[in-house]
Amino acid sequence: MHQFRFLAPARPLRMLAAAAAAGIVLSACSPAVDVAPAKDAANAACAPMMVALPDTIGEAKLRKTNSQATAAWGDPSLVILRCGVNVPGPTTDRCVSVNGVDWVIKEGDPVWTLTTFGREPATEILLDPDKISSATVTAELAAAAAKVPASRNCVGQADLQNLPPGQ
Repeated sequence: MHQFRFLAPARPLRMLAAAAAAGIVLSACSPAVDVAPAKDAANAACAPMMVALPDTIGEAKLRKTNSQATAAWGDPSLVILRCGVNVPGPTTDRCVSVNGVDWVIKEGDPVWTLTTFGREPATEILLDPDKISSATVTAELAAAAAKVPASRNCVGQADLQNLPPGQ
């Protein structure tokens, strides 16, 4: 009479259980950042930008978020990004161009909102300029933001003076 031992299948199950437990412990150390998704977060045009986001902005490291087409850097969060926000129309708000990407800036107290201009869907960044430089943020996010093609760009007072009459 032969006696069979079924030890082999138990080992992979123990390893799987250990890996799952480690994953739970590790994820408990850095919970996902709660970010409300933008209205058009499911827009497929957000995907190329999201996969091109930098791992760090300044010293702030990229963290996981709990919603589609969003990102956060820093612990606590210094920069929040949401793709799929409303596309800004003509505005008198300040608009800056950084590495080929135009950003409309709304200065709040303390949080500033920077929104890509001329790109659809638009991307919004929230930051506190007292904690991280808006110039650093826009420079480090420009390559990713440029993955959403531009159809318009900001114009300034000098640009308006150079338009032909009647436009």
